[in-house]
Amino acid sequence: MKILCTILARGGSKGVKNKNIKSILGKPLIHYTIEQAIASGLFTHIVVNSDSEEILNVASEINGIDTVIRPSELATDTSAKLPAIIYTVNEMENRHNTVYDIVVDLDCTSPLRDVEDIKNAFDSFASNGNLNLITAMPARRSPYFNMVKLDENGSAVLVNRTDSHVVRRQDAPECFDMNASIYIWKRDVLLNSTTLFLGNTGLYVMPEERSIDIDTHLDFEFVEFLLRKKNA
Repeated sequence: MKILCTILARGGSKGVKNKNIKSILGKPLIHYTIEQAIASGLFTHIVVNSDSEEILNVASEINGIDTVIRPSELATDTSAKLPAIIYTVNEMENRHNTVYDIVVDLDCTSPLRDVEDIKNAFDSFASNGNLNLITAMPARRSPYFNMVKLDENGSAVLVNRTDSHVVRRQDAPECFDMNASIYIWKRDVLLNSTTLFLGNTGLYVMPEERSIDIDTHLDFEFVEFLLRKKNA
C-alpha cells in the first residue's frame, strides 16, 4: 500500500505572523508535524506544500521529505484546503511516477498530537472501511444547550437545535469539535470530493490536551505551555 502524507503550510497567516515556522521551544512549528509523520513509519512519501519559499526551506532542513510550491490561486485568504491537497497529490504522483492508495493530511498548526494518534487514526480508518476520516475532541459546549446565535429579529436562539424533546443536557446527543489535526482519504475518493462528509466518514476522537489548533497568539502560548509540560 502506498500512502502519501501531505503537510500544508500557507505563508500568509494573519492571526500569528509566520506561525508555521515560528520557533516554539527552540524548534520551528512545522518541524513537530514533520517529525511525527516520519516517526509514524506509515508513509511512502511525506510532502510539505506551501506558497512560501521560506517555509519550504525551513521544512527542507529535515531530510527525507518532498516539497511542492503552491500556486498563488490556491493560497489566498479565501482558498479552500481541499483543492490544495488534491493539487499536491497530483504533483507527487507525477514526480514519483506512482499512484497512491491513501492520502493523510497532517495540519502543522496542531503539534500536540502524538505519533500514536496518527497510527491509531489510520488503524481505525482501515479497519472500519471508511471512505475518509476526520479527528475531533469532545465538545466543550453542546449546540443543544450552550451555543446561541442571533436570529433575523435580533433574538438569541439555540444553534442547530434539531430535537425539541431533549430537555436535559444529559440526554443530548454526544457532540464533538473538529480539531483539524488528522485527515485521511482513500485516494480516489479525495480526488473526486468537494466536502469532508461523505456518508461513510470515520471519526477518531482525541483528548482536548492534544487537540489545540493554533490560530491566535493565545493558542500559541497554550501549546507552548503544554509542550513544555509534556517534555518535562
